[in-house]
Amino acid sequence: MTPRPATASARSVDEYRDTVAALLAHLFERPDEQAPVPAALGRVLATDVVSPTDLPVFRNSAMDGYAVRAADVAVTPAQLPVAGVIAAGDAGTSALDAGSAMKVMTGAPVPPGADCVIPVEDVQVGADRIVVERGRGRGEFVREAGTDVRTGELVARAGTVLAPRHIAALAAVGLPTVPVLTRLRAVCVTTGDELRPAGSALAPGQIYNSNGIALAAALRADGVEVVEVAHSTDDPARFTAVLRAAVAAADVVFTSGGVSKGDFEVVKDVLAPLGGTFGPVAVQPGGPQGYTVVDGVPVLSFPGNPVSTMVSYAVFARPVVRALGGLPAPETREVTLLTPVRSPAGRRQYLRGLMTENGVEVISGPGSHLIAGMAWADALVDVPAEVTTLPAGSPVRILSL
Repeated sequence: MTPRPATASARSVDEYRDTVAALLAHLFERPDEQAPVPAALGRVLATDVVSPTDLPVFRNSAMDGYAVRAADVAVTPAQLPVAGVIAAGDAGTSALDAGSAMKVMTGAPVPPGADCVIPVEDVQVGADRIVVERGRGRGEFVREAGTDVRTGELVARAGTVLAPRHIAALAAVGLPTVPVLTRLRAVCVTTGDELRPAGSALAPGQIYNSNGIALAAALRADGVEVVEVAHSTDDPARFTAVLRAAVAAADVVFTSGGVSKGDFEVVKDVLAPLGGTFGPVAVQPGGPQGYTVVDGVPVLSFPGNPVSTMVSYAVFARPVVRALGGLPAPETREVTLLTPVRSPAGRRQYLRGLMTENGVEVISGPGSHLIAGMAWADALVDVPAEVTTLPAGSPVRILSL
């Protein structure tokens, strides 16, 4: 590898990532909230949850069959009169007399006095009695109360991302709601006269608006509630109106486009007079970056090229966004580089990579417009700012997408 000095005038990736984290740090103080259990899928538990009841709630049958005393079927075949039938949902049941049986359905209460259940497959049924062809020991096919979980025992730990199996357990112990971390509320704003919605006809010079949809998808994947995906033209008055509505509705606003050094940089033109900070970061793609606080709400401004927007979110915002949602940090690890790369001097480059069992292969090109090529990537290859060449076989760090 060939070392080169980093660009002095641009902020480093780590410095800007820390700036973004500090800008959003106050959002860790959001209060928890109660979520209905049926709607809590994917939410993160704020506290440990314990069971308010035993589960099973009562002693019940694990099979359709006959509740008996094990001693009465120790020698088979054994004939026993049937004293009654107990269905699932039946309330109080009378005790089972010695030398008799009661027919029980799966989940039905096992009567006092019975200590095992004979499955229907092991019984010959007569008019008012049964012949048990295979005996069972005490406890067989009987679910004792509390053998799954007891009152006060842990059902799910704080920090758990609730999956269907957790929802099932929470519902089974009768909890109507659970305490969860409040979701971060975000609004995504794209800018540009050239952007058109999907499905519309494109006039010369126009492109489809993908950045808002892509950024919202990335946020939702990280547990964020995306309140709105808005769009503004390059008219400052229009952007100001869209921005004011966004900060009124969100904890954080993400903008895409309008932050570079061109003639129609509406985001920078509107936000800089409001105290916004704009300037280069020594990274490729995603060099132009900006941040502002408007009415107490952080506004993070990313460049408008599609890959630049996605890489900016992944590198600068995603770590703190996931932490705010109680989710683990994005995975980073060292792997073997399978293809040689070149990188511009003084810029930390994030190349699109595809993980294999042998390491990471760089795919697509470095261009910030190659969003379709990024669809084939599952990692970003992190090339340090001071490195300009890396041969195949070099160790590199990757950031999982």
